[in-house]
Parts: sequence; C-alpha cells; structure tokens
Amino acid sequence: MEAFLEIAHVGKSFGGLTALDEVSFTVQQGQVKSLIGPNGAGKTTLFNIVTGFQTPTAGTVRFCGTKIDGVKPHRIAEIGIARTFQNVELFGNMTVLENVMMGCHVRTRAGLLAGALRLPSACKEGRAVAHRSMQLLEFVNLHDRAYEESGGLPFGLQRYLEIARALATEPKLLLLDEPASGLDPTESRDLGQLILRIRDRGVTVLLVEHNMEVAMEISDEIVVLNYGKTLAEGTPRQIQNDSAVISAYLGDESYA
Repeated sequence: MEAFLEIAHVGKSFGGLTALDEVSFTVQQGQVKSLIGPNGAGKTTLFNIVTGFQTPTAGTVRFCGTKIDGVKPHRIAEIGIARTFQNVELFGNMTVLENVMMGCHVRTRAGLLAGALRLPSACKEGRAVAHRSMQLLEFVNLHDRAYEESGGLPFGLQRYLEIARALATEPKLLLLDEPASGLDPTESRDLGQLILRIRDRGVTVLLVEHNMEVAMEISDEIVVLNYGKTLAEGTPRQIQNDSAVISAYLGDESYA
C-alpha cells in the first residue's frame, strides 16, 4: 500500500552541522503519528522540509505519491498539508473569526478585484467563508470569542485558534509542532481529545510533541529522532519498552 506521506532518506545540513541524517519513515492515511526526541533532534527541521520552508540536502518527501520536497509553502497548503508552529503565530490585531477566515482563503476563488468591487460572487463567497470559519470555531469551542482580538486570548486558546486556522485550509494532513507546549495537564488532556476528533474528521495528523503523556495516549505510532537520526519507530508500547529510547530519551527526566 502506497504511503500517505513518505519520508525517504532525508538529510539536511547547515554548513558543517547535520540536522537530519538519512531519516526515513511513513505516515498512513487516518493515523495520528508522533515525532519525539530531545531538543535539537531535528524534529522541527523535518516539519519545515515537509511544508516547504526548507529544502533537504538529501532524500525525498512524497505526499500521496507525488514528490513535494522543494515545493513552495503556498503550493504545499494547496495540495492539502497544513501546519501549526512551535511558537503560536496569529494576526494579533485581527479578531478570532478573521484569523480563521484568513486560513479559508487558500480555497477561495474570487479575486481581490472582485472583492473590492463587491461583486455578487465575492459577497456570496465571503458569507460562505464566515460561516465555515464559525463552524470551525465551534469545533474548537471558541465560537463565543469570535469577535475578540486574537492577541488578547489566553495562551492555551491561542493554540486552539491556530489549529482552527490550519483546519480552515481543508488539509488532508495536519502537522502540529509541539501543540501541548505551555499547557497545563488538564489543557493537555483536552488538546489530546481535540486531536483525536480531528483524526475522526478524516484528517491525518503528524505531531512533534515533548509531552510524553499526550504522545503516548493518542498516537497510533511514534518515531523517535536522536541527533538527526531515526532511533526507533513503533507503537507507543513498543517505544516505551525500547531500551535505546529509554536510554536516549524517555529515561531523561528533563524531557518527561
């Protein structure tokens, strides 16, 4: 069976520093798959390669059978891959609703001129975008704050808003970069349940996560990176019992 996302022998060097070295794994459609490892293991670099922000120095990335490494980020979004960032990146002076509407515009057809002239097609599409955005805010339980400025939201809710905006692009694959970072235990558990609900909507999820409780609870499979190399891959139970992983990662309390 063809992999939904295939990472094949991917390498990335920055001058004399090797961030990724022959990293290979696959993600199957309908999975929640986690990418874990100590700081500096290359996790975010790999996300940047998959989403077009960086180009690998070796190897290939294929999505639904099509080679996508080196493709521009806006084209990556158009073919069905969305992401969030380790540091929340919102339009702070826009409302919560407007932030989600910005994500919807990847799928809109009316041009800027049509919008400026308020042509019927643009107005109709604008109403549809607002309706779709409100539905997504309801999905992440932010609909009652739709008209607040996003910059004023508590940090945990900003994470939810960034996820809603990513979902507005109608992705087939959603990449989440440390979504539980900065959340308390209750917020982290709620986030885990949200990720499973996203999966249940038909969106495949690949996430980088340092919160081991979240990763182990919701993941179908886990890939462990260490010093830019693939250390292990398997089910949460297999990873928990892998002696190399325990030594390099799980056994270090600083990453618990």
